[in-house]
Amino acid sequence: MGKIAFVFAGQGAQAPGMGKEFYESSEAARKVFEAADAVRPGTSVQCFEGTPEELQITENTQPCLFSVEMAIAAALEEAGIKADMTAGFSLGELSALTYSGVFSLQTGLELVKQRGRFMQLAAEKSDTSMAAVIKLTDEQVIELCSGFNNIYPVNFNCPGQISCSGDAEEMAAFAEAVKEAGGRAKVLKVNGAFHCPYMSEAAEAFGKVLADVEISSPLIPVYADKTAMPYTDDVKDTLASQIDNPVRWEALIRNMIKDGVDTFVEIGPGKTLTGLIKRISSDVRLFNVSVPEELEKFTAEV
Repeated sequence: MGKIAFVFAGQGAQAPGMGKEFYESSEAARKVFEAADAVRPGTSVQCFEGTPEELQITENTQPCLFSVEMAIAAALEEAGIKADMTAGFSLGELSALTYSGVFSLQTGLELVKQRGRFMQLAAEKSDTSMAAVIKLTDEQVIELCSGFNNIYPVNFNCPGQISCSGDAEEMAAFAEAVKEAGGRAKVLKVNGAFHCPYMSEAAEAFGKVLADVEISSPLIPVYADKTAMPYTDDVKDTLASQIDNPVRWEALIRNMIKDGVDTFVEIGPGKTLTGLIKRISSDVRLFNVSVPEELEKFTAEV
């Protein structure tokens, strides 16, 4: 058997009720939620009872999703399952770094609270949006974006799918251009234009916070969204600049497979990442763990 990789979901995966069953069934998961509530009171209630609209607000989404992901990872470890390497999509990269031991849980919680706030403030300064473009090549999408002043290709997800960020008014015209080119643009469940220049102030502010944070060497390899390669000694700069730079998810996954991964486990609500990985490679095993039943299924099969 090859190596197991945990991949942590990013914004857009959030869902009302997320994590509640783990809170009720796992002592390790419950301790994570208790830690989250100590750092940010009301986090667990927001995860379990928040409305879709409330959970879509970036400064709520990020700490809630991070808490759920760390709780599920704790439940997996409680069951005796650990990853050989890890990665996370956007916000999920902070979960991956915390899982690997770069940050303590307490530090990770503090950081994600700050990251969400900075990105929310940046999002509120402009009327922006994001859309996933499908059925076009990377080159076609890049070319289409170049025809607009404030539309950027930002998430290189898998063959035939790139997410773009930018001005909300221009995004409508961009979607029409995508349609004319034979593709389709689907609006994403986020409230800002992430991983592009609209987030530069957030990246700078987060970098200043990271400068004073104590970090440790990762216990397992963590692959960075910005470089698609394992982190080395540039954790703080890479993590901060990830906020206003593209996510190279397809290249990252291909590098993990090249380095021996044959089993990917998506940690968090939804199945977005495993859906992308399935389109990148048909030679790997894919699992999702968002509820205890899925953890039991994964344990039984692995």
